[in-house]
Amino acid sequence: MPTSRRKFLGQTAFTVAALSSSLNGITLEALDALPCAEPSQGPTLAETVPVRFADVGPIKLAYLDVPGTGTPIVALHGLFSRGATFSPLAKALAGRHRLIAVDQRGHGQSDKPEDYSRAAFVEDIATLIGKVGLGPVILLGHSLGGLNSYQLAAKHPELVKALIIEDIGTTISADFSFMANWPIRFQTHRDLHDFLEQKFNSAFYFMESATEYPDGWGLRFDYRHMIAAGKAASGDWWQDFAASKCPALLIHGHKSFALNTAHARDICRRRANTKLLEFSTSGHTIHDDDPAGFNNAVIEFLKTV
Repeated sequence: MPTSRRKFLGQTAFTVAALSSSLNGITLEALDALPCAEPSQGPTLAETVPVRFADVGPIKLAYLDVPGTGTPIVALHGLFSRGATFSPLAKALAGRHRLIAVDQRGHGQSDKPEDYSRAAFVEDIATLIGKVGLGPVILLGHSLGGLNSYQLAAKHPELVKALIIEDIGTTISADFSFMANWPIRFQTHRDLHDFLEQKFNSAFYFMESATEYPDGWGLRFDYRHMIAAGKAASGDWWQDFAASKCPALLIHGHKSFALNTAHARDICRRRANTKLLEFSTSGHTIHDDDPAGFNNAVIEFLKTV
């Protein structure tokens, strides 16, 4: 596991929005009292849990299946990522819930078709839930995965017991056309890292998808597909967010480039049975910026559903 993920990022720093001083009985004091253990310093899920594959329509999805006794959690990564990004959460759950961490279409070891429509992403996961025989699940999604989660809950409410959405709202603009001119291969792992570091100041999120090909180092996705997925994700999705009635938790980082705090508070106020938890020192990827705090927040919410 990269050192940047293993490094302890300090005590949890977050606040609950003024609209709610507690999270279904989870108070700030209770959260602050929870131990904030360091993320695992061992290998990632992808290195310890066998990759499984499921036919979902015309494609195969790869997923990691971590055993547990509670209601199954289906975890959906953000754009450019893969299921193994939830390795620290799997360790923190410690068998209390089964965790299915999916490589969504176009990502990781899953197939790379040409369709990246909203319907394609949503139906992939609905079909996978049926294939694996999970029944009503808790859907946890980061960014693109969060959008896919609440749209699935809107279309297939019988499949979803609760939602955990990490830092995505209902008004989305995702233009990644700048990637069209990126190099596809790099001579070394360091070359790839340095290129991404120059583009984003931090290469870590992308480097989780780095892999070595016969002709050099690259990422586990096609840039064209990411551009298409971002374009299809752009829009106003309030009706989908509001359509489901299950309990929902929105986790938001104040330093996020993708979700404005005022917008996060507004949509949580407007949707019934929805709580907002804010991390004051985190950005768009809370599960990387403050893994211990993120894991504790998820675990406490799970106790209430």
